[in-house]
Amino acid sequence: MLTLSLKSPPLVPLEAEAISPDVLASLSLDEIRSRPVFLGKRQLPLDDLFTVEGSPGDEIELRGELTKVKWIGRGMSRGRLRIVGPVGMHLGAHMKGGTIEVEGDASDWLGAEMSGGLIRVRGNVGGQAGAAYRGAASGMSGGTILIDGTAGDELGMRMKRGTIAVRGPARDFAGLQMKGGTIILMSGAEQRTGAWMARGTIISLRSLELVPTFAFGCDIVPSFVRLYAKHFRPHGLELPVSGGVYQRYAGDLTGLGKGEILVWHPAAT
Repeated sequence: MLTLSLKSPPLVPLEAEAISPDVLASLSLDEIRSRPVFLGKRQLPLDDLFTVEGSPGDEIELRGELTKVKWIGRGMSRGRLRIVGPVGMHLGAHMKGGTIEVEGDASDWLGAEMSGGLIRVRGNVGGQAGAAYRGAASGMSGGTILIDGTAGDELGMRMKRGTIAVRGPARDFAGLQMKGGTIILMSGAEQRTGAWMARGTIISLRSLELVPTFAFGCDIVPSFVRLYAKHFRPHGLELPVSGGVYQRYAGDLTGLGKGEILVWHPAAT
């Protein structure tokens, strides 16, 4: 395993898209140490900022205060990245495969426009996780994002496929302009959930303040929820499939209106 330890937190943003198994796995340690990164406007060798140890390969571990380190794992298609500590913006953006694990918090645009792979964050994340970049038509189109903490604004904005599950509460506009895929809110969300969504599914285990352009349809426990419950149980995420029902709301009726929000209601005792 290759280990990269940040020598000291940078004072300005550090763009480190070179830190990816796709880029580093086939290089020697000397080549890795000389790989360029951008600290502000300056191009520097990776070795100026990180202590590089271990054996090159598809497994990379990063350590340190990485809050200002951006674009780690950009476009990665294989391997495993483990990050010990907080990490900066655009982690796993455009990701196609492999696994990223974060033992800490992650900043904005986590997994933006990703198409495959798994991202697991043990802490909180910022805004626009799994979302489309400004001006882009679609957000994430595949893969899975699992968040143990809270999530910021515009979670899954314009996502097309894939799954996002959040254990803590999400902020405003979760599922904004959603085009497909699934968002699972274990602790609910703030305002305007699913606003302008066209397709896709939002599942909430807590009551939501829905916008008035969603229409109640029926009480149901869909078969696909049972499949999600089985799939996510090994990850420690429990979806109820008995002892209550999901209230299904269709919307957003200001647009195509083929999206759905399922809100769990336990049976009265």
